[in-house]
Amino acid sequence: MQLVIITGMSGSGKSTAMRVLEDIGFYCIDNLPPQLIPKIVDLCGQAEGSLNKVAIAVDARTRDMFSEIDQVLITLKAQMQGQLKVIFTAATDEVLLRRYQETRRKHPLQDKCSSLAEAIALEREQLRRLQSRTDYFIETSRMSTAQLGEEIRELFLDNQNDSLMIKVMSFGYKYGVSTESDIVFDVRCLPNPFYVPDLKKHTGCEDCVRDYVMQFPQSKTMLEKITDLMEFLLPLYISEGKSRLVIAFGCTGGKHRSVTFAELIGNTLRDKGYHVQKVHRDITK
Repeated sequence: MQLVIITGMSGSGKSTAMRVLEDIGFYCIDNLPPQLIPKIVDLCGQAEGSLNKVAIAVDARTRDMFSEIDQVLITLKAQMQGQLKVIFTAATDEVLLRRYQETRRKHPLQDKCSSLAEAIALEREQLRRLQSRTDYFIETSRMSTAQLGEEIRELFLDNQNDSLMIKVMSFGYKYGVSTESDIVFDVRCLPNPFYVPDLKKHTGCEDCVRDYVMQFPQSKTMLEKITDLMEFLLPLYISEGKSRLVIAFGCTGGKHRSVTFAELIGNTLRDKGYHVQKVHRDITK
């Protein structure tokens, strides 16, 4: 049986993730008290294979019962021997405030607080320890619904439980640092195609920009050293049981140098047999 637990900040995309999981064949249960999760697992285990993929969303809506989630996850992790994966979705306070104001929904902890901002802060504090127990941390502040759906499908559609899923992304520092990344490389030290009139409107996905960036000795050396570092690190992450790794490349605008390096490193890792997802966060901005 494959069990996925979805938790995280209210308003950060858990419902979207659940809809996508249901679309790809998971039996989904929303807003379940943590104490009932082991009972659901037992029931599904008795269903003789008909419910072998289950997703459960659990969060602050269960009120005081939510405090039990930490111990429940510890017990299930030990029992299920790698068949349990936990997704944690998050977003910045600013984004969560805007989403609640746009939808006019009520935050599940708002009755305990004097304001929406205070409710968000309380929930973030309640979730702080749980975040360290998750397998997949997804920061949705700058994600569209479609992008979040694509990420969930990449993680679970092929059921690659024993492999490392690598997300290689580019971003622009002017739009904010990628907060979901495990490893960040700053490539602003390299010559910038933005100042070449013929290249300004092109991106690192195109040969003209890629050829310009990679013609410089420092670019070639940086690529070689990053490739060597990845060849050293990735087997270590796999041996430690890490399921997902986010490698980010940042430049000023997120269109040229960072995209070039994300493309080249992504292609190299894919050629070496890794499961790679390439994302260019700010390429259209």
